Amino acid sequence: MSESVISSSVSAPGLSGWNLEHTYAELPALFYEHLDPTPVKEPRMVVFNHALAQTLGLNGSVLAERAAIFAGNELPEGAKPLAQAYAGHQYGNFTGLGDGRAILLGEQVTPAGERFDVQLKGSGPTPFSRRGDGRAALGPMLREYIISEAMHALGIPTTRSLAVAATGEKVWRQEVQPGAVLTRIAASHIRVGTFEWAAAHQNHEALKALAEYTLKRHYPDRAETNEPGLTLLRAVIERQAALIAQWQCVGFIHGVMNTDNVALSGETIDYGPCAFMDAFDPATVFSSIDRHGRYAYGNQPQMAQWNLARLAEALLPLLHADEKQAIEVANAEISSFRTLFEQRWLAGMRAKLGLFTEEVEDRALIEGLLTWMREQKADFTNAFRSLSSTEKNLPLEDAAFTAWHKQWQERLGRQPQSADEVQQCMQAHNPVVIPRNHKVEEALAAASERDDLTPMHHLLEVLARPFDHSRTLPAEYTTPSGVGPGEYQTFCGT
Repeated sequence: MSESVISSSVSAPGLSGWNLEHTYAELPALFYEHLDPTPVKEPRMVVFNHALAQTLGLNGSVLAERAAIFAGNELPEGAKPLAQAYAGHQYGNFTGLGDGRAILLGEQVTPAGERFDVQLKGSGPTPFSRRGDGRAALGPMLREYIISEAMHALGIPTTRSLAVAATGEKVWRQEVQPGAVLTRIAASHIRVGTFEWAAAHQNHEALKALAEYTLKRHYPDRAETNEPGLTLLRAVIERQAALIAQWQCVGFIHGVMNTDNVALSGETIDYGPCAFMDAFDPATVFSSIDRHGRYAYGNQPQMAQWNLARLAEALLPLLHADEKQAIEVANAEISSFRTLFEQRWLAGMRAKLGLFTEEVEDRALIEGLLTWMREQKADFTNAFRSLSSTEKNLPLEDAAFTAWHKQWQERLGRQPQSADEVQQCMQAHNPVVIPRNHKVEEALAAASERDDLTPMHHLLEVLARPFDHSRTLPAEYTTPSGVGPGEYQTFCGT
């Protein structure tokens, strides 16, 4: 594939700042269907992300007044809408999928030369809707906006939300809800399921073209290779290991780690039944449909490896001409995930405990704290926040914790960094605030039921500075709801 496939145009953006290109549409037609969004009854802007618009090179002051664009009634300059085709293993079962309620408008090329997909989610039925209505409800779209912005502030790779527009129409899920369209911004929407789609069609040429395109778009430093399948697999394994380690270090539970929700860019994608853990328990599940805990917090690393194995299977024709040897290559690469994840996770946990150096016993020290937290049902975020605090509000009357604390202090004493350096490190890696489930639900209820965005804007303002330990926040933002694991549920919103 030529370098020009993802080169940026030099055309000047218009007044609104749109600078859309369409390199994905240069892939084989197997991967998409062209169609326009379905217009809605009464477009109305609910929330617009001015900071993100500026990063994208968009004129927020103009576009914030153009709800019709973000509801799908009008197309931005240069748009060439399409629905992407892909497959996926959903809870272990393979099925054909595709964008059943989403349309890609194009790729915005920013003033810095970066490329981002602009996708409307909830924009009407497509050829992949499978009898669905193609629409989305306001609550789930605002949830994605809140959680994706929180993840961005935490420094975790993520898709982001540019806008949510109300449609003036109702959608039926568990009950009648107001409809909405979310504008999602992503490095791309290429998924493990995209490769599974090509493999399922036994189209090796399309598979190779997709692998080469993905390398050029997301791993340009590795694009010049005679082994696109192997090179891509290794690169994706590395990024997924880093991403899942970051999830684990903040207590984030994705909730629906199907292969169609694994982005090859290494971003977190799809914020349906997701939430942050309060009391530490590896078995914590929030998704209403994850009845057997497949995607529980403690299972996320092994499920990521399972998903990557499905990518490797799809890439087998590119790994070696002989299927047996291709499988051997794939297995060798997939087996590296656990080591890479452990390295990333240990590095993250060391930083949370202020450890600059490495010792063999560090894992046992970390596990000792986590065991105590599980037994005491300690809040994951607040436990690490307390360790990072100058107030040192620690449960030193607890014998088990005191014994662990002594080991930790001895370990800190074996490194050259000062106490101030240790604290600065810890405060930079232990957030003060996360999207507490009760505050998210409060914001969604106010917006959906009373058309009141005030709680949501307050929450977003708080979540924008998660590592600011100097702030005095109302307790409601830092205190868990008291609802135990298994009692609080989230829903996919489809």
